[in-house]
Amino acid sequence: MGMLFILLFFVSLFYIAISGRLFTVLNLLILQGLLLFGVAIIELNEINIVNLLIVLLETLIFKAWFMPNYLKKVVNRNNIKRQVNPYISGFNSLIIISVIIIGNLIFAYYIQNTFLKPAYIAAAFSGILTGLFLIISRKEILMHLVGYVVLENGIVLLSFSVGKEMPFAVNAGILLDILISVLIFGLFINKIGKMFEDMDITKLTSLSD
Repeated sequence: MGMLFILLFFVSLFYIAISGRLFTVLNLLILQGLLLFGVAIIELNEINIVNLLIVLLETLIFKAWFMPNYLKKVVNRNNIKRQVNPYISGFNSLIIISVIIIGNLIFAYYIQNTFLKPAYIAAAFSGILTGLFLIISRKEILMHLVGYVVLENGIVLLSFSVGKEMPFAVNAGILLDILISVLIFGLFINKIGKMFEDMDITKLTSLSD
């Protein structure tokens, strides 16, 4: 079952990279949150029950429900256009994500460590790099935040892959994840959303001293 979740995580990275509809991307963030919830149940079942409950609640409530739906609310409230406007075409994005995933699979299987599962490591680093790719290849500020969330999901998946050996590192990562996300989402979205109707970063080029 764990490998099925990882496979679906890979598929979600492809769809996020090529999707032209903002709400489809946000729904894929919900899917990634649910997949992380499933991976946590499978991989962290040997850690302390309190720690496990904190991780499960964070992934299910914060990542699979609150964050994507909060972004949807921001889109509706600010009348943001729902079409993604990338610098790079969907076909080229598909090629780049394929290279990222294949490269990480080769890298993960090249690492010989009994505590690390190659598929999990590959999915985690693919999520991190895909998030960075979205941040630099999309014009909309909201898609930059989506890239940040995907990057975070990759980091959380990486912590789950070593969670049995370092359970406190998982909790520390989760709490830091929530703190930084709340600060960025609260300050960034609310303030910028009042200034730019469509939240396209190309408008920032018109700013002057």
